[in-house]
Amino acid sequence: MQTKVRGFGFRGWMLFIYQFLAYIAMVAFTNWPMNVLGSTISGAAGQSENFVANIYTAGYIVGVIIQLILSRSIGKLKSVKRFAAILGVIAMAFCCSITFINPFTSTWIWIICFFFTCVFIAMWCTFSIGILVGQWFPRRKGTFMGLVTIAFPAGNALITTFIASVFSAEGGPSMTMALLPYLIACIIGLIIGIALVPDFPEQCGAYRDNDKNMSPEIAQQMMLQEIENRKTTVWTFKETITSAAFWLLTLPMGFLLLTSIGIMTQSTTIIGTYFPLGGTQFTLVTLSIAVIACIGSYVLGLLDTKFGTKKAMIIASCFMVAAGILGMIKTPGTLVAALLCLGVFMGASSNFTVSGVVQYWRIEDFPSVFARVNPLANFIQAFAPAIVAAILFSLGYNFDFLLTGILGLASVIMLLIFKPSMVKNKDDKLRAAAGKPLDDVLAGRK
Repeated sequence: MQTKVRGFGFRGWMLFIYQFLAYIAMVAFTNWPMNVLGSTISGAAGQSENFVANIYTAGYIVGVIIQLILSRSIGKLKSVKRFAAILGVIAMAFCCSITFINPFTSTWIWIICFFFTCVFIAMWCTFSIGILVGQWFPRRKGTFMGLVTIAFPAGNALITTFIASVFSAEGGPSMTMALLPYLIACIIGLIIGIALVPDFPEQCGAYRDNDKNMSPEIAQQMMLQEIENRKTTVWTFKETITSAAFWLLTLPMGFLLLTSIGIMTQSTTIIGTYFPLGGTQFTLVTLSIAVIACIGSYVLGLLDTKFGTKKAMIIASCFMVAAGILGMIKTPGTLVAALLCLGVFMGASSNFTVSGVVQYWRIEDFPSVFARVNPLANFIQAFAPAIVAAILFSLGYNFDFLLTGILGLASVIMLLIFKPSMVKNKDDKLRAAAGKPLDDVLAGRK
């Protein structure tokens, strides 16, 4: 009799901590400097107030280009874990630099370090560790990602409230005091990942999805077969980007990231329209968004696992539309309601690049396809802070929400057009041409 799969197992939880703290690094070291001090640092550099947001965009675009170049050979890597570790060490080195360099006395040195922080955080946090998650939890990816992406709203709320108190302290702003606790936590996460998380669960006596309903011998055999099949994936760069299914999934993923990350990177300015920074009302609004976002991330993750990524993304996109409609009405109440709608999918928006690829493509093709889906979705969101800041400072926050509603509607339409059979039909055609068997079942296709 099969036993019910519960939890993630000890090593699976170590992967959870590794990915969770990597997401915290993304919030603390790339999103936060724009949120609270972006315009101030831009002014210190003698630039327009959205200059730091443009640096973020440039850094993420460079990271995306590197990811797309690497995507051609990612399936042949001997160790994704080692690749992630190298990126993590480099990313943490640059995080150290922006923590200890004073942006007000060494502004341009800090800005250069921030640029490279964005490059390597993008490659480490969402790209390399994302591949590890897909290798460990191919069938329970929604549940795992739904929990781990709570790091985004929780991190944003904790960082915003903590930083606000640090920067209001006597003596003026201190980047070191603000970021040091997060730097220490993220370095601990990196050490855990390097020491305790191998490429595949079978390499440490664990099981894929923590499912112990198979013998260790069968698990090892499946792992070795998967590693070998990756070297000859039929989903080449050309075949992936010429697939309609690829674009119908990737564009909505990018739009969800663009609107959630874009608006949250300017959330202090937007919320400050009606509620002064550091005040009780500001804190309550920020914490309310965080609570809703944590719940939304978890629930959308469960829906992803139970009903499929497509349906979970449609629900998230409907909340985009609702946020857009409410945010267009310029009152304190409707702004809070719009931000709460945005919060529902804020964490979950980072679930879907992993879960969608695992859901609709074969596990042997996952690294290669994910290495194109993830960077392109993040390429779209790379423009988010610059776009949102430009609209915010020239037209007002309500036009940012108008954009959110339009992109939400476009996402719903594309997701309704997408059919899992589109992936299956092309996969069958490519495998037949390559002389590969068609009878092994793709995960999901719900």
